[in-house]
Amino acid sequence: MRQKLPKLVLQMLAVLVLAVVASAVWAAWLGWDQHRDVQPDGTTTGPYEAWQVIGLVLTLLAPVYWAASRRYIAGAVLGTTVGLTVAAYYDWSDDSSGLFMVGVGMVMVGSLVVTAAISAVIASATREGRRSGAAPGGCP
Repeated sequence: MRQKLPKLVLQMLAVLVLAVVASAVWAAWLGWDQHRDVQPDGTTTGPYEAWQVIGLVLTLLAPVYWAASRRYIAGAVLGTTVGLTVAAYYDWSDDSSGLFMVGVGMVMVGSLVVTAAISAVIASATREGRRSGAAPGGCP
């Protein structure tokens, strides 16, 4: 019982830290671009460019790796999912059509599934490295 409490506290701390980091990264990559681009043929795109979303995903890999490699899988998955979902809700909630909730739901499900898969791969890879006696990161 004594050792389980600190692990639970660390797991909850990982959830909180990753939620804050995910929200901050959303704000840094996507929060400033709020207008849609009108093409010459009248169609609209945006408000985000592909490079912004790719930057968001690549930036989030570092904290997810940190948490998953330390076996804070719930922290990696739930923290990232909660942070991105809250950020999307806050960013899109001024939409008058009400369809923003569809997008928020898609962000929630997508981030949950992808982060869970990535965290499982990271945890498995770091576990195999430790089991075989290899140094972390593949260095001799």
